[in-house]
Amino acid sequence: MVRQGSCLFGVRFGSLTHYCLLDIDVGSAYHPQRDRLAISRILNALEPLGLVSYIACTSSDSGGIHLYFPFESAQNSWELAVAVTTLLENVGLRVTPGQLEVFPNPKLYAVESRPSLFNAHRLPLQAGSWLLNADFQPIWGDRSSFVQHWRFAQSRNDLSTVSLRQILKQVKRKPYRVSGRAEKFINDLNAEIEAGWTGSGQTNRLLGRIAMRAYVFHHVLFGGEPLSGQALVDEIVAIAQSLPGYKECCCHQHEIEERAAEWARCVENSRYFHYGSRYGKCETPQLTEPVTEQPTWNQRQSEATREKIRQAIGHLLETNALPTTTTARFQALTGFGIGGSSLYRHRDLWHPSYLVESVEPPPNPPTSFELDGLDCCETASNRHSSTSLFPSTDSNSSFSQAFNDRVDQFSQSTGCNSLPDAGKGSSSAAREAIDRFKDHHYQTAHLTQMQNYLASGDPILIAEALTCLKTALPGFTPPSTPTLSPILTAMPSPVPMPYYDPVTAPMPEPGSPSAPIPRSSEVLISSE
Repeated sequence: MVRQGSCLFGVRFGSLTHYCLLDIDVGSAYHPQRDRLAISRILNALEPLGLVSYIACTSSDSGGIHLYFPFESAQNSWELAVAVTTLLENVGLRVTPGQLEVFPNPKLYAVESRPSLFNAHRLPLQAGSWLLNADFQPIWGDRSSFVQHWRFAQSRNDLSTVSLRQILKQVKRKPYRVSGRAEKFINDLNAEIEAGWTGSGQTNRLLGRIAMRAYVFHHVLFGGEPLSGQALVDEIVAIAQSLPGYKECCCHQHEIEERAAEWARCVENSRYFHYGSRYGKCETPQLTEPVTEQPTWNQRQSEATREKIRQAIGHLLETNALPTTTTARFQALTGFGIGGSSLYRHRDLWHPSYLVESVEPPPNPPTSFELDGLDCCETASNRHSSTSLFPSTDSNSSFSQAFNDRVDQFSQSTGCNSLPDAGKGSSSAAREAIDRFKDHHYQTAHLTQMQNYLASGDPILIAEALTCLKTALPGFTPPSTPTLSPILTAMPSPVPMPYYDPVTAPMPEPGSPSAPIPRSSEVLISSE
């Protein structure tokens, strides 16, 4: 039937093969009629495999070309297909039907759950098939001449299993169960390592690449635990000795173990780590000991500014020159070389609404207290100062609860300032004495104001003074026609308060002649 030409015969590849075939269609961009150098590019791409000689013949009357590459030792068909296809694609050739086809083809193992077969191709020298010369022109030939060309090309093509798999490692980028960047890293390392030695002076770099791949990815590529120590050194030596060109080109074979140990220590102490380890992207390193962080430059500058403000406030307190109002205090502090932005950034150190415990008490407290200077003393709590930069009310604060029906919002203990823990007994006594002293001032000022109202002759002011007296003096009944003298006689004169030094003098017992005036909650004015 073959001799009759009634049928065309083809063949498929098995698991092993002694040849590979390239099919170039007549309309392909790589056909000699379109590109005279295309087949030379193909030969140059396949040279790393050892395929340098081929047999050319037409595939049929259509004018397509088949290039046969025979070799002596049988090779795995799928590995050969992958290697040939990868080499051709790496040089920019399109391996697609109608342009350039490879037999055996790099097929999938199964298609739709059924094992797949390699593509089939026609046998040579059937109807329409002719041998071609070096210029790709048809020449006469029979099966005997074809066999002669086959054996000649087979003797020139030196393809072994070792070289085939070595080429696969070099040129084939394998998928791994790692991230995209890690997969690229592995393939780049493979491309450098698997080429081996091609000349002298390459040992240092190759050992470095081998050490890096073995340290970072050995457990990913080959399983097991990550390598370190002597196991890493042994792996570096074994890989280096198995690479092509080691015996011919490596000039450090007598000290390969020492060089491998040096590179193992280098990579272990570098920034590289075992892929997926606790220092990688999979887990966050757990610190066993707390790390004390040093303050940054900005933090040091901020602390220096705060210290400067503290010293300025302390100086103003010692000289009894700390202003009461915010603006005056701000201007006084700018005189110490402190910028306005720094002051408002750290206003908790100087602003009347924040200045509570941040300023140390002066070593020598003043011997007298002025009503307008109550804010000058750390131990004197100005309870009528608002805690906000913008006061909630513009009205004057009450001097004493005895003359006002408003609830004193500052009488709660939660609103009072606290003193340092040292010397709690004396500090509490000092605070109590100071509070009483301030209440005495408030009461004296208010009584003086009421006396002025009564002496003014203004009916409205006199009525307000009488109302306050009725509240402050139980049992006091104003006359039907009030005159000034009896009312003034009924009002007690302010009692001068004996000076009490809360720092140097002990706290007197309540009720003693030298005891301070009671708090505003007690009756200060009585009707006589």
